[in-house]
Amino acid sequence: MGKVAVGIAVACGVAVAAAAAVVIHRRMKKPGTWAKVMEIVKDFEEKCATPVSRLRQVSDAMIVEMHAGLASEGGSKLKMLISYVDNLPNGREKGLFYALDLGGTNFRVLRLQLGGRGRGIVNQQFAEVAIPPSLMTGTSAELFDFIVAELAQFVAQEGSDFEPTPGRQRELGFTFSFPVMQTSIASGTLLKWTKGFNINDTVGKDVVAELTKSMERHGLDMRVAALVNDTVGTLAGGRFVNDDVVAAVILGTGSNAAYIERANAIPKWQGPLPRSGEMVINMEWGNFKSAHLPLTEYDLELDAESLNPGEQIYEKVMSGMYLGEIIRRVLCWLAQEAAFFGDTVPPKLKVPFILGTPAISAMHQDTSHDLKVVINRFKETFEISNTTLKMRLVIVQICNIVATRGARLSAAGILSILRKMGRDTIKEGEKRQRAVIGMDGGLYEHYTEYRKSLESCLNELLGEEVSGTIALELASDGSGIGAAVLAASHSLYLGRDD
Repeated sequence: MGKVAVGIAVACGVAVAAAAAVVIHRRMKKPGTWAKVMEIVKDFEEKCATPVSRLRQVSDAMIVEMHAGLASEGGSKLKMLISYVDNLPNGREKGLFYALDLGGTNFRVLRLQLGGRGRGIVNQQFAEVAIPPSLMTGTSAELFDFIVAELAQFVAQEGSDFEPTPGRQRELGFTFSFPVMQTSIASGTLLKWTKGFNINDTVGKDVVAELTKSMERHGLDMRVAALVNDTVGTLAGGRFVNDDVVAAVILGTGSNAAYIERANAIPKWQGPLPRSGEMVINMEWGNFKSAHLPLTEYDLELDAESLNPGEQIYEKVMSGMYLGEIIRRVLCWLAQEAAFFGDTVPPKLKVPFILGTPAISAMHQDTSHDLKVVINRFKETFEISNTTLKMRLVIVQICNIVATRGARLSAAGILSILRKMGRDTIKEGEKRQRAVIGMDGGLYEHYTEYRKSLESCLNELLGEEVSGTIALELASDGSGIGAAVLAASHSLYLGRDD
C-alpha cells in the first residue's frame, strides 16, 4: 500500500483501510489491468526460459572461456586462477592444525586434531569474531594485529584434548576470500579489497607476509602453510573425507567454483609440472558472460546500476545476493505499469535490495492454502497488507521463474566442469567412475526449491546413465576445515615420523 493509503489508515482507522483494500481488489479485477499483469509476467517468463538447448549453448560458451583462461592471464572473463594446490588431503593427515577464515565482516579461527588414516577429525573447536568497522578502513597493521591478537588468545586456550607435536611449529591454513594473485601455496598479492574493506596499504602486498609480520610482533610461533580461497577450501575439505570429490561449488551470497585440472592442460603454467600431475583451478566463474545467458531488461538495469557494471554477470542471475533484487524490480514494474498494488507504487518497493533471498525462499516454498507466508513477508518487508490470493499466486510465480532460471544456469556451469574433466560420458566397456561435487553456501543449503531445480536439471543434462555416477553433496564449513586440512597436506613436516 502506498504512503497515501497508509496515511488514511492511520488517520481514519481500520474501516477505511479495509475499504481501500476493497477498492484495490476491485481495481485488480478490471480485465484490462489484470491482463496487463499477465502480459508482463508471461513476457518475463519467456525471456527467462532455460530449455536444455540453451543450457548446452551456455555450457559450450563456458568451456571455450575455461580453455582461454587456462591458456593465458587475462585471456578470458574466467580468470581460471592457479591455486598452487597440487597435493589434496587424502584422509591420512595427522596432527594439530589451525585455520583462519577471513571473508567478510567476521572472521573465524579453528583448530582440528586429525587422527590419521581412517580416523578423520578427532576433535575440533572454533571461535568467531566480529571485525570493528573502523579496522575495515584503517591500516594493514591494525587489521592483522587485531586478528592475530584473537588468534593468539585462541591458541592460548588449547586444551588437553589437542596435542601439538613437540618440537614443531604450529601450522595454519589461511582462507582469504578476496581477490588475490597467488604466487605459491603460501603467498599471494592482494589485488583489491571487496565487501566493505578499503585498506589501501595492503593492496599490492603479500597477505601471508602481512599476517606473518603481525604474528611475529605478537610472539605467536605459527607458520602459514597454505593460502586458499573459500571454494578451494571447500574442495579440499570434501576431498579429505571422500576421494571421489573432484570439484566444489559455492552457491551463497555470491558464487564460485573450483575443480581438479590436469597440470599439462594448463598452458599458462610456468615451471616443472607438479609430481601429482594435478592442479586445483579456482575458476572465479561468477564473472562468466555470454550472449546465450537469458538476460531480461530487469537484469540489464540491475547490472547498469550496480557497483561493477559489466562484471559478474553470471553471478548476478543465479546467486543469493541478486535473486530478490530481480524480483523486486519485476514487482516494481508491475506496480508502475499495471497498478498491481493500487494507484501508487508502495514506497518501500522502490528500495534496492530490500528483498533478500531468505524472504523469497520462504514465499516460494509457502504451502499454506492462503499463502500466509507471502502475506507476512510483504507486510514485514514492504508494509503492503492488501494482497489478494490471486496477487500472491503471481508473486510466487515470479519467485519460481527467477529461482528456476538461476538454478538451471548453475547446473549448466556444473555440466561445463564435468565436460572439461571428461566426466560427462561413459565410454563403452568403461567402469563407471563416481564423481562428487562438494556444495556449500546458504542458497544451496537452505533454498530447497532452488536445490531441487538444480539437481533435476543436471540429471536432465547428463542423462540417466551418467547422472547415476555424479553426486552433489553438501560440504558445510568447507572453507574453514578445508584450510586446516590443506595446512596438513602441505605441512613442512609431511612424511616425517611423529
